[in-house]
Amino acid sequence: MPKIAKELSALEVKNLRHPGVGRNVCIPVGGVSGLYLQITPSAGRSWLLRTTIASKRREIGLGGYPDITLSQARERAREAKAQVLAGIDPVAQRKAVRAALVADQRRGMLFGEAVDHYLSAKLDAFKNDKHRAQWRSTLETYAVPELGKMLVQDITVQDVLRVLEPIWHSKTETASRLRGRIESVLSWATVAGHRRGDNPARWAGNLKELLPAPAKLKGSANQPALQIDDAPLWLADLRKREGFSNKALEFAALTASRSQEVRGARWDEIDLEAALWTIPASRMKMDREHRVPLSGDVVALLRALPRLKDSPLVFPAARGGELSDMALSAAMKRLHAAKLAEDGVGYVDRASKRPAVPHGLRSTFRDWVAERTHFPGDMAEVALAHKVGNAVEAAYRRGDMVEKRRAMMDAWADYLAGRARAGANVVRIG
Repeated sequence: MPKIAKELSALEVKNLRHPGVGRNVCIPVGGVSGLYLQITPSAGRSWLLRTTIASKRREIGLGGYPDITLSQARERAREAKAQVLAGIDPVAQRKAVRAALVADQRRGMLFGEAVDHYLSAKLDAFKNDKHRAQWRSTLETYAVPELGKMLVQDITVQDVLRVLEPIWHSKTETASRLRGRIESVLSWATVAGHRRGDNPARWAGNLKELLPAPAKLKGSANQPALQIDDAPLWLADLRKREGFSNKALEFAALTASRSQEVRGARWDEIDLEAALWTIPASRMKMDREHRVPLSGDVVALLRALPRLKDSPLVFPAARGGELSDMALSAAMKRLHAAKLAEDGVGYVDRASKRPAVPHGLRSTFRDWVAERTHFPGDMAEVALAHKVGNAVEAAYRRGDMVEKRRAMMDAWADYLAGRARAGANVVRIG
């Protein structure tokens, strides 16, 4: 029969010492067969259980002494032996628990961190700087403030709705793109092992059941536009104000251009002698170069602008870089507030009665072409950099058609400035 070790007391265990020669020594402490206190030459102490698992001798570490007391070591040894009798390998089980803990720690990633990791991995795949900036800006503006401090594994459909619902009706296109970008980030987090389960930002069979389809909201999400008859007075009021924001807003109105195209305008894109602004494809929504003929009013505006040293931008912000979209919106709001104080109405959209916004100026231009002129509608669509029929677009993008569009933009500038033009291709109203 195997020798039964003497059952040592806690004091006896405390007084055990290394003999001073040789390597580690293992001293049986009794109470549980195979339980030893291992002592190193440097006086380090730990508990070991020697047992047989599937016909193989194994040593199982039970923790260090004195952090693990004698009574605790005996209890751990009994539990391990019970697992062996039940056909469980305690060592393998411990490794599995440790692996699960590591996996849980990997899944413990915040959404804000996931955004940074995803963009670092994916931004280089995007075609141009505009797309890269839009991806980051949209996520950081709308998603990160709400979800940034949440673990990706904890984000639910309700959390995604909390981000989308405030802008789903008012900024439908932006919200729709935001949803897709959140979905992409969470999909990356799932594949990378940071979350499990269905993607809460998925549209089909998920958010589709909770939100109206973007296509159905398109008509109700139109940007409030300046009324055609108010446009000349609005421009007159705007021209009384100084500052790059106001000048950028005037430039946007006269060229019927998008805010982002105006705010990013560079002097090297503009030929004042030819009165032509060539916007590269990298800055256009449709990813195609767009030429804008400049009226005399626009050329005069540009010639009068100060040029800041070391800045290539036509309308730089006070602290450098581009003006924010809010800068043009704020300029528009100030005009409305002043007019509202004067007549109690202000500059509002004809249908919704909401205050007009910068993007609505493009609608004003389009309505003016349709209702007050004989210029072709397709030509107006090209001026707005909208996609039209391929054959038509190809024709209008030739140089001679740019000159035809120049006549339209000259007539638009004259209308905004309140000037009558003899022989203009404009319908006289009243």
